[in-house]
Amino acid sequence: MSKVNFDSLLEAGVHFGHLKRKWNPAMAPYIFDEKKGIHIIDLNKTIAHLDQACAAMKQIAKSGKKILFVATKKQAKEIITDRIAAINMPFVTERWSGGMLTNFQTTRKSIRKMVSIDKMRTDGTWETLNKRERLFKTRQRDKLEKTFGSIADMTRQPAAIFIVDILKEHIALAEAKRLGIPTFAMVDTNSDPRLVDFPIPANDDATKSIAIILDAICASIKEGLDDRKATSTKDKDEAPAAAVTEEPAAKVEETKE
Repeated sequence: MSKVNFDSLLEAGVHFGHLKRKWNPAMAPYIFDEKKGIHIIDLNKTIAHLDQACAAMKQIAKSGKKILFVATKKQAKEIITDRIAAINMPFVTERWSGGMLTNFQTTRKSIRKMVSIDKMRTDGTWETLNKRERLFKTRQRDKLEKTFGSIADMTRQPAAIFIVDILKEHIALAEAKRLGIPTFAMVDTNSDPRLVDFPIPANDDATKSIAIILDAICASIKEGLDDRKATSTKDKDEAPAAAVTEEPAAKVEETKE
């Protein structure tokens, strides 16, 4: 069953595309109509593609792998921060740092530097620094936190990447494609859906539109995480039971001897 319905998408303005003169011809299959010079996205296509993306996201989460979310535009920052932090996935809402994926070792080095500054505050090293050194470390820590804080737990490259607005986040998209990382994205009428593995035709400028798509995606990821947790718990419960059933058999063998 679909995570969203036609009316809720309509109410959120997911169907509003860009001006006709700004369109990308590759989006033609996803455009329903044109009104007052603005392209209207076919919401039936949106639902179909969103369902596919949700199913794939659920499986990735169930496997225990990380999905990186990228949205640095003003309308999406708060939505991404709130929704994605709740499901414990990495995200980028500030400027994308070039090489964040393709030069991942350098990214991890920056994260380790941030962690080492935090350690200074707890192991007593901080007290040995003079005022100028503390100020420098504090500023360095704040700068690193702004760029890498939300991906600090991402110890390896993500299994997939979700992007809001592939035109704005073209560097992130290019890095993911170069590494063969599956790409998911909200694709508006001014973008090329062929660049994305799982394109979701939708208005990527309106806050309500971004929120409703992300809510569906996050719900699927949570289902995958819950399934993984349930499977893990079931395996733990079954292990002792198997051991108990084996003991009597061993005793029978001893009696025969």
